[in-house]
Amino acid sequence: MDLLISLSPIILMFVIFYFLLIRPQQKRQKQVRQMQADLQKGDNVITIGGFHGVIHALDEDTIVIQASDGTKLTYDRSAVRDVKNES
Repeated sequence: MDLLISLSPIILMFVIFYFLLIRPQQKRQKQVRQMQADLQKGDNVITIGGFHGVIHALDEDTIVIQASDGTKLTYDRSAVRDVKNES
């Protein structure tokens, strides 16, 4: 019983650490994976490098992004940071 009482602060720290740091990060990663899986031709995207463009073509692991000047660049799907909806 004394051992359980002496270990309770450490156990409590791990529980708090899980709910404040690990769990929110896992939720964010799940949202990013879902967003990258749902990419469609014509979506306005921003890459992790800051490149803005429109998806011109999709493949299983890569996408082709077209800039406003007509330049087309190929990226991995994982390079997409955000999808911008213009309304």
